[in-house]
Amino acid sequence: MSDRISTGEICVRCFVGGRVQGVFYRASARHQAQRLGISGFAKNLSDGRVEVVACGSADALDELKDWLRKGPSGASVSGVSCEVIDQHNYSDFTIG
Repeated sequence: MSDRISTGEICVRCFVGGRVQGVFYRASARHQAQRLGISGFAKNLSDGRVEVVACGSADALDELKDWLRKGPSGASVSGVSCEVIDQHNYSDFTIG
């Protein structure tokens, strides 16, 4: 059993739609994730959405998901869908 599983951490994959590219969404998501102690990544998708994979405590992930629904001031989020995924061992939160 990995350390993350034994500490109760989970991972989610979220897809964020709307005006979320070219507005510092990924960099802002990284800042929020690092503030919350979450690891994973955020990357632009070719269809205009942003994919966010995040691993951390359930409480921290809930707070991040709340932020994902708003995004930074220049963003206009039209929807966020998230699902729990298998554990991953990321050392930090990166932008892809």
